[in-house]
Amino acid sequence: MNEPGSVLSAKEDDFDILKAGYEELSARYATLLNERDILKAELEKLQLAIKQLIRARYGRKSERVDPEQLQLALEGLEQDVGAVTAAQEQTEAQTRKTRRPPERNRGHLPAHLERYEVVIDIADKTCPCCGGALHVIDEDIAEQLDVIPLRLRVIRRPRYGCRACAEAVVQAPAPERPITGGMATEALVAQIVVSKYADGLPLYRQARIYARDGIELDRSTLADWCGRAAWWLTPLWELLLTTVLSSPKIFCDDTHLPVLAPGRGKTKTGYLWGFARDDQPWAGDLPPAVAYVYSEDRTYDRPKPQLAGFSGVLQVDGWGGFKRLTGDKDAGALILAFCWSHARRQFYEIHQATQSPIAGEVIARIAALYRIEDAIRGRPPDERVAVRQRESRPKVAALKVYLETQLGRISGKSTLATAIRYALNHWDGLCVFLSDGRVEIDTNTIERLHRSVATGRRNALFAGSDAGARSWAIFTSLIQSARLNGLEPFAYLKDVLEQIVSGRVKNHELARLLPWNWKAAQTAAPAA
Repeated sequence: MNEPGSVLSAKEDDFDILKAGYEELSARYATLLNERDILKAELEKLQLAIKQLIRARYGRKSERVDPEQLQLALEGLEQDVGAVTAAQEQTEAQTRKTRRPPERNRGHLPAHLERYEVVIDIADKTCPCCGGALHVIDEDIAEQLDVIPLRLRVIRRPRYGCRACAEAVVQAPAPERPITGGMATEALVAQIVVSKYADGLPLYRQARIYARDGIELDRSTLADWCGRAAWWLTPLWELLLTTVLSSPKIFCDDTHLPVLAPGRGKTKTGYLWGFARDDQPWAGDLPPAVAYVYSEDRTYDRPKPQLAGFSGVLQVDGWGGFKRLTGDKDAGALILAFCWSHARRQFYEIHQATQSPIAGEVIARIAALYRIEDAIRGRPPDERVAVRQRESRPKVAALKVYLETQLGRISGKSTLATAIRYALNHWDGLCVFLSDGRVEIDTNTIERLHRSVATGRRNALFAGSDAGARSWAIFTSLIQSARLNGLEPFAYLKDVLEQIVSGRVKNHELARLLPWNWKAAQTAAPAA
């Protein structure tokens, strides 16, 4: 027979085992609950994103979601998921303190970033077992992304005197400054310009940021610096514009820019005309670039001075002013390639409002053309033309027959008839892409570049004057062209200003500072 004490001891062991198992299950249950909360948050985030995308794509125009506003909504949801994840990690750390935290792939940090080491060491280097001295046998190196907030610094220039005669005072000649007699360096001016025209940060907000470091800079002072920087950069901008307009094929489109009207207490509507070159879709050799020009209105003759000497293919929307440009050219000197996206837009709006089956059919047929374009993007012109002739041309011809047939069956005063007439009136220009592999199916290339203008316009509300709007065109041209060539805008503008202001680059050498040439020089410098 078992002794009573041994039975009791066995029961206590069983109880301890059951208790440990219960605690383990409880901890696992809590972990599963946290994981469920994370998955639910992710599901809700995706469901909301889908609804907003559907609304942005198919909703009434007045209710559509701005893409940047959609990003803001997603940011809030992602922050909620981050909070739940942090809570789960904290729970796991408390319940399983001995478990090694999971390795996460956070991506590789760029090699050009500054590295500094922080050694997290133990205070006692004696062995807990025998009291002997510990030595390093291995090390874990983990990289984290750190930041030093915008750091302002002061540049000083030494002055020398002679102890022997106490008369001579020698100092190195002061370098040229971007702001005559001012405190700003080229780096500070470039930072201000990029913050406003690339990141959409108005000058009054930047003034508040500098005030946090005790630097009181009035908004008008920052505006003056921007105007002076635009003056320095004007020759380079003019060269960029000339270079783009010398290309055999360019995009042209305008975007509005509110401008303060002096003495009227309100704004007027000015326009930035964008002239862009992007040969990447057909594997061309010319580097991408864009140049903007400001005009006070949108009359026919505003883009005329820039396009007076242009010959080649001009990809544009259906604005009537572009058609008038061909009247001053020799036959074939200027070819207008129109935009299928603009033609489709009218049918899309009609279909959303009335569910017209005719509009729906046109949209479906145009979508088939875009699927072909997606498949041949990035291929040489001759290959693109071959595919378009074989696959796209029959579809385009059938679409024209369909439009002409439907136009005879519907009321000539309907909005659907207006949309059909728009497409047929621009048909020759819409078909240019079929026989020229360099031509895109739409003008979305230049319209995408307008987004940075829209961001600045939304945050700054308006340009302070016509001169300010012209500066806007100069900065946007150089910043967007730098981006198109894979450059960091601040580094590019800083160096360009330094070379121009110092006189190291003369006016006849400005081609060296065009974004693609500047990039090539920077790439070659380390190798040399």
